[in-house]
Amino acid sequence: MKLLLLSNSYNYGQGLLDHAEDAIRDFLGTVKRALFVPYAVVSDSYDRRFETVSARFREFGYELDSIHLHSDPIEAINRAEAIVTCGGNTFHLLYQLYKNNLLEPMREVIKAGVPYIGWSAGANIACPTIKTTNDMPIVFPGSFDALNLVPFQINPHYINYRIPGHQGETRDMRLEEFLALNPGVYVLGLREGSMLRVEGRRLTLLGDKPLKVFFAGGAPTEYSAEDDINFLLNP
Repeated sequence: MKLLLLSNSYNYGQGLLDHAEDAIRDFLGTVKRALFVPYAVVSDSYDRRFETVSARFREFGYELDSIHLHSDPIEAINRAEAIVTCGGNTFHLLYQLYKNNLLEPMREVIKAGVPYIGWSAGANIACPTIKTTNDMPIVFPGSFDALNLVPFQINPHYINYRIPGHQGETRDMRLEEFLALNPGVYVLGLREGSMLRVEGRRLTLLGDKPLKVFFAGGAPTEYSAEDDINFLLNP
């Protein structure tokens, strides 16, 4: 199984996926064409998002085909060389996957070796559930269960900044609430510009920012790209 899970698609001051270009090229290798999944998009149109992302991937050397243009999306998944899922609203993304009966076909082909790239919402659905997304539940998917490709949860765009004078919960406090009701699960705070690459039983952090790992009953721990984090693949 090959996964490249990104926290975000834009770094401050950079263009679309500029920070991930080398990682994407190294990850996809000789793949010629990938299937794009735009279902997380809500405020924009699928067509416009597809045009934007496909133009960028063409610059990387890869063609994209979008699942929303297929009359038989399951067949499109089964024939895909690779799958790319963009960010947006995680609840809407999962809702569309359930509505079109695509979750299980996606899981099967990815576990069989089809490379998967997902950023933000697209990274969230690689987890057992979407319970650690930052998104507002604008629609109920019917279940919070996701692709379950990795045994840990991801919190993309992770930051724990507290606005002076603001009394709302920090991100850490929100994740601690999750862990209070879901003990035994690792939650990975994935900062902007960071990526996780999974190949078989090997997990690698990419980027220059540390990964913050939360686990019930202990203090969060920071890991750099040089650290061995393969233990996170153990349920």
